[in-house]
Amino acid sequence: MSNNKDNTATNYSNIDRLIHEPARYDIMALLYVVEQAEYLFIQNHTEMTSGNLTTHISKLEKEGYLSVQKKFVRKKPKTFLRLTSNGRKAFDNYRSEMKKQISTLPEVSNEP
Repeated sequence: MSNNKDNTATNYSNIDRLIHEPARYDIMALLYVVEQAEYLFIQNHTEMTSGNLTTHISKLEKEGYLSVQKKFVRKKPKTFLRLTSNGRKAFDNYRSEMKKQISTLPEVSNEP
């Protein structure tokens, strides 16, 4: 039993902790399914405050997982986010690793 526990601990070391944080996971997951998204779209879907969202975006941008582009649309400033190729690869790896982790969990009986 302890041997399995040791293997599980080792496997968890392969999980990207930057992505694993729930708020950053939400950002990455939203951007994974679109080419790009406007800042307010991400903010509305994650329900984060502007300051909190900006902090998480900065961490992901610093790691090279997403790019931030500011431009004017109809004379109004807009911020657009997109996953970089490194960000997309990192999210693919994260998904694969989580699937592996989940597949190693034992089945639990719902019987009393």
